[in-house]
Amino acid sequence: MTKTRIAVAGAGYIGCAHMDAAHASSSVQLSAIVDPSPNAVAIAAKYGVPLYTSLAELFNTDKPDGVVLATPNQLHLTHAKECMDEVVPMLLEKPITVTVVEAEELVVYQEKTRSIILIGHHRAHSPIMAKAREVIDSGKLGKLVAVMGSALFVKPDHYFDDGPWRREIGAGPILLNMIHEVHNLRMLCGEIASVQAMTSHAVRGFAVEDTVAINLRFVSGCLGTFMLSDCAASAKSWEQTSQENTAYPSYDDEDCYTVAGTHGSLSIPTMRMKSYAKDEDRSWWKPFDISVVDMQRSDPIAHQMEHFGKVVRGETKPLVSAFDGMQNLKITEAIVLSSKTGQMIQTG
Repeated sequence: MTKTRIAVAGAGYIGCAHMDAAHASSSVQLSAIVDPSPNAVAIAAKYGVPLYTSLAELFNTDKPDGVVLATPNQLHLTHAKECMDEVVPMLLEKPITVTVVEAEELVVYQEKTRSIILIGHHRAHSPIMAKAREVIDSGKLGKLVAVMGSALFVKPDHYFDDGPWRREIGAGPILLNMIHEVHNLRMLCGEIASVQAMTSHAVRGFAVEDTVAINLRFVSGCLGTFMLSDCAASAKSWEQTSQENTAYPSYDDEDCYTVAGTHGSLSIPTMRMKSYAKDEDRSWWKPFDISVVDMQRSDPIAHQMEHFGKVVRGETKPLVSAFDGMQNLKITEAIVLSSKTGQMIQTG
């Protein structure tokens, strides 16, 4: 089998994660790296691939089958348009762009050029999320009623000392972390119709928030709550429960989502399920049937790369579309707006 040739633009942390995935793949081959930074020279040498300083240089020299765009967020629109003009499928890292206005422009340009775009919300490729979605779709939980979610963790002081911009407006856990959660919530419970949020910066006193409480209304009628904080000493976050990124310690007794329906509830990612076997047993006076849903844990970044290869080869459609990326950003912006105004913001 001839491997699908993938170039990676952006040799930062996430770019290198994509390089590792492509390098280890049985169906995809890392063909080149694009990054003007001097630090990228050693990275290209490590993988034994050519280094280019721009997408234009790459396309003029050795056009790949597909490109991963892991460049700075403010360059996403420009770089995505370059790929679309060259008719090169892309895996565009999240967020799709820095603003919803730019995202709308990108989506219009994609429709005009009929370009192929996979947005890099890698948790969408998690086997845990796939299994949770399977349980919900099976109807075992009944009609969805509520979802409770959290991303509670502590960013150390040096995180802010190393990047003082993280203390200022334009940073903060809503814009930096919540967009991951938004896509997970949409996968689990469907489209989000409205949001309402309030924030606090009482712990650190920075210009930007450190803690957020969010209410969500889904199109289905399901309601949700979400607690977000980067100063809470808790393990109730995806990173500390999913065991998908070994850089984080993990705790088997913790969950970060609970989805509840009329017949049962599922805690994620432990996949503990409590359900009533029969309609006549549905009462808080009756005991639940208790089980653990069988599933496998494996690296979603690797799964995403395999999926991207299939997308490039025309074997499947992108699991996370440009429209999805725009919706995730729109909901995240709505959370920011609601936290400033105190109003419920319609999102769909």
